[in-house]
Amino acid sequence: MKTIKIKFLFIALAMIITTVSCTKDFLEVTPKGTNLESNYYKNETEAFAGLVAAYDIMNKNSGGFDNMITMMNAGSDDQYAGGGGATDGAGIQGFSNYTLSPTTISQSFWGDHYQGIYRANYLLTKLPGIPMDAALMARYTAECKALRANYYFNLVRMFKNVPLILVPLSGSEYYTVLQAPPADVYTQIEKDLNEAIAVLPATVPAGEAGRFTQGAAKALLGKVYLYDPAGKKAEAAAELAAVNGTPGGTSQYGYKLLTNYADLWIVDNKFNTESIIEVAHTNASSSYWGNWGSGADEGNSVNVMCGPRSYTQVDASAPDLPSGWSFNVFTQAFFDVIKTDPRFAATVLDMHPYEAIAQAQDPTKHAYIPGYQDTGYFLNKFIPRKADVTTGTGEPVLNYRQNSYVIRLADTYLMEAEALGGTGARAQALLDAVRARVGLTSTPVSLAAIKAERRLELAGEGHRFFDLVRWGDAATALSSRGFQAGKNEIFPIPYKELQNTLIVQNPGYN
Repeated sequence: MKTIKIKFLFIALAMIITTVSCTKDFLEVTPKGTNLESNYYKNETEAFAGLVAAYDIMNKNSGGFDNMITMMNAGSDDQYAGGGGATDGAGIQGFSNYTLSPTTISQSFWGDHYQGIYRANYLLTKLPGIPMDAALMARYTAECKALRANYYFNLVRMFKNVPLILVPLSGSEYYTVLQAPPADVYTQIEKDLNEAIAVLPATVPAGEAGRFTQGAAKALLGKVYLYDPAGKKAEAAAELAAVNGTPGGTSQYGYKLLTNYADLWIVDNKFNTESIIEVAHTNASSSYWGNWGSGADEGNSVNVMCGPRSYTQVDASAPDLPSGWSFNVFTQAFFDVIKTDPRFAATVLDMHPYEAIAQAQDPTKHAYIPGYQDTGYFLNKFIPRKADVTTGTGEPVLNYRQNSYVIRLADTYLMEAEALGGTGARAQALLDAVRARVGLTSTPVSLAAIKAERRLELAGEGHRFFDLVRWGDAATALSSRGFQAGKNEIFPIPYKELQNTLIVQNPGYN
């Protein structure tokens, strides 16, 4: 599926790209080509294929080189871009050192999300004319609205000033679309999610794992309210409380913290009780270099991107890893913060002990080859083991199957505690539950304590930069990187989106 600039965000009326499910898992799909609009969306099967196509853009979280997780990690104070060198990915490097420009930002962060919006919008216009069960049509409608809300939420957080388009456009409309006030975008996101929540099922069977549920939509809505510049903390707390239930217990939607933190990162532990919104990946799509990042690939790219380069298992005590590309290495400052925390081993792979073993064996031997900005501290949550390397067709490094979380329960616990102002018995209980899961004792709740806990609990999952901006802490935390207040809270709009359109560049990037 192609990255499309603003004037081509919505596939021309002559054609729509669709995706057909070919495995038992709803989101593990293989694209099968195109269908003329005049011949499509005539029945329930085709409606389902259109819905899968709308879901497919969720892959942006962890699929392709320009994925949300590695990009957002690179711009935080806890990680560097890393990689093979200072020019290894102009966009990710530019975000890491705050030199990102309209010509170096990957167009896909804009275009892919609008492609998802187009697909949701298009299916919403077609559903009323498709002969299908009314309840099923209502559910598909709700899912489209939830997906559209998710894509707009990413866009408004990344770019702030974005067009708000709720129907497929045609002809010259592509060239005359205007950006909406961010407040209007938030209002629409919240409207979509509230309407979806009223219809979505509370739970889904295992064969439908990955589809939006009422709990998932409520969690997303609570998060949106927390970010809303209009100040909707009370609304955020209410939605998140419905998702969270009794801290440490099982919520009405079946969510419960896993007993063992490290189990969150077991590749086969997909759609577990802590997972609220999760992106599915598979090693069965036979991804190869020719379609990588196109949307036709279904592998997790974070896996290969975060592994150490030219890795060698120096002895039996060392992990058995395939080599990677050394992106998203942790900073020394973050290592110093997390090194005594119980979540350290699951979060950080410290290569220093293995390098020391290699050097002791032979001064010319190394456990790995240092990449750009190397610190020796790698993102262990996503580093695969050799057992995870596919033996199927396609390029092995592009076919890792680990899923990724968009929202999980510990995240919603801490967001609710924040929405409550970091005070009170419930906020204390929420914070305590996150800490107790990893064997930590209670600490007095406060906004500072919640911020510190989020940094440790969610490290490397792509949340830190957005957290810093939401809290107003980014200018202080990222000053050494070159962050400029009033500019770098958001991305520049890709240059190609401005050509022959009425889109206006974000402040500071002209």
